[in-house]
Amino acid sequence: MAGASLNAARRSGDIDRLAAGETVDLVVIGGGVTGCGIALDAALRGLSTVLIERRDLANGTSRWSSKLIHGGLRYLRHFGFQVAWESARERQILMRTTAPHLVHALPFVVPSNDACPPRLSLMSEAGIRCGDLLRLGAGSRRSDLPGARRISGLEALRLAPAINRPDLRGALLFWDGQVEDDARLVIGLARTAARQGARILTYCSARSVDRSGVDVRDELNGGTFRIHSRMVVNATGVWAGEIDPQVSLQPSKGVHLVVRASALGNPRAAVITPIKGDTARWVAATPISDSRVLVGVTDDAYDGALSDEPDVTLDEERFLLDVLAQALNSPLLPDAVIGRYAGFRPLVAGASDSTADLSRQDKIIDNDDMGVTTIVGGKLTTYRAMAEKTLDHVLQHAGRTARPCLTARIPLVGAVGETVLAGKQTPERLIRRYGTEAPLLVGLAMGDQSLLSPIADGVDALGVELIFGVKHEGALSVDDLLDRRLRLGLVPAEREAALEAAQALFAQASA
Repeated sequence: MAGASLNAARRSGDIDRLAAGETVDLVVIGGGVTGCGIALDAALRGLSTVLIERRDLANGTSRWSSKLIHGGLRYLRHFGFQVAWESARERQILMRTTAPHLVHALPFVVPSNDACPPRLSLMSEAGIRCGDLLRLGAGSRRSDLPGARRISGLEALRLAPAINRPDLRGALLFWDGQVEDDARLVIGLARTAARQGARILTYCSARSVDRSGVDVRDELNGGTFRIHSRMVVNATGVWAGEIDPQVSLQPSKGVHLVVRASALGNPRAAVITPIKGDTARWVAATPISDSRVLVGVTDDAYDGALSDEPDVTLDEERFLLDVLAQALNSPLLPDAVIGRYAGFRPLVAGASDSTADLSRQDKIIDNDDMGVTTIVGGKLTTYRAMAEKTLDHVLQHAGRTARPCLTARIPLVGAVGETVLAGKQTPERLIRRYGTEAPLLVGLAMGDQSLLSPIADGVDALGVELIFGVKHEGALSVDDLLDRRLRLGLVPAEREAALEAAQALFAQASA
């Protein structure tokens, strides 16, 4: 446990040793899912590794996903078999080995109604059946992800009661992967890398990069230091051009809305409906934890200023609600929306005018003058494969050798199947979010039952989660706790309700 603990004291000690002149094998810039995946891979290969992140772990794109670990069905439309196959394979690795405590199967319902006419329904079924073949080829068992099948309208309504009834002719049911929390996946990667010896330094920004290392600014105290390194990887996503100006990207903006599950009849399956005039884009209403549903996602080219927390416009919100309304018995009204968020995808620039048509294939770019290698593109599901390819490339490019990649066989901290912890005298929320570490959180309460209770009315988070976040998950501020460890920032009213308790527990845990 101690080796996987990230906290202020460990960060300070690591900075002191690096500032004293230690040389390391690899510096990874960027604390999202790709950067943390690379840091874990490198540490497991025996490389001395430092990850620096200018803000908190999962601060940017990685926490703004659709919370899906999906098999890449949409890429088959453009014959993107490589991306689809890689997605199916990586989904299976996540579900069975890497993070079975965080990744589970989720049913999806595609209603056959006026919004999805017969021709489009047949095209959709053909794609889903192809996805089934990829699932089988990737080794996914039916107990992990059941096969697709046609279901009656009555069965569809049992799974998703808000579906429009009058024109419902049945539905197509298929299964895909869902992650409990994308930010928790990133934090698990970072902590597992730390357990293997990697130094994880948040609030440390790269000021300049050259062939001998990286100049770093400590954003907490304003100090600067240099990390001497043999190799540098730029894994900063849409911000990659700030490190290496030769990197050309076409960011796209994806918007999600958060609604109460009760507004859609507490669905047990995601409902998807096509966007008119586009055979490859859909809007989904996806149930997630804590009785919420995500509505998304947009996919629009973006050429404005980049932000860690992009705004959601009224037009974007209206678009999602209008598309989804085609599949519902009663449309969702704007007052049903309790939260909203947006993120940028780091797509590799291409000839297409539509970001929906740009490849999600990753790309590795070397800048020999700077001595930095950049990894861009890809998606949440395929982070592990991206990390493996990047490390293989960097090592070959530098003429170095290391142990082969082990990440397909190494579980993250806390990883265990749900059935292993079933029946334990531990709150279900903790098992769902922390896996085998859940009993450790219970122990932090030290008999104080208030710490095992919700921290505020209408908020599901428990007090021990905040203490654990400070002592073991690298949270250095109240914002880190609320927005990245507990994700209460997804619903501003809940964040506000929890703020006072979070401030008190942060001070207690930091003392």
